[in-house]
Amino acid sequence: QVQLVESGGGLVQAGGSLRLSCAASGVIFSINLMGWYRQAPGKQRELVARISSLGSTTYADSVKGRFTISRDNAKNTVNLQMNSLKPEDTGVYYCNAWPTKWGWGQGTQVTVSS
Repeated sequence: QVQLVESGGGLVQAGGSLRLSCAASGVIFSINLMGWYRQAPGKQRELVARISSLGSTTYADSVKGRFTISRDNAKNTVNLQMNSLKPEDTGVYYCNAWPTKWGWGQGTQVTVSS
């Protein structure tokens, strides 16, 4: 049974930073491409960043240059450093494989005030 636990969200002013973490268990983490996704109010969940098993990264245009995804295969964790946050970054953030193939965790709420 794969379990994903996201943490690190919160309320921050525009221009601020947050660092999200995701801990995975029940899976051979190191071989999987991992992604961070977000779901804004009233919108579909979207991929914001993904990272390969060897560390190659891809970002959505909306976060490029502001967000950095990283992983620690020894700890089965994937992180998302978010800088220069904007109100439109508000939403619930989730991690999962890319493409998604596991159930979703509870997510972590990020709220950016203007």
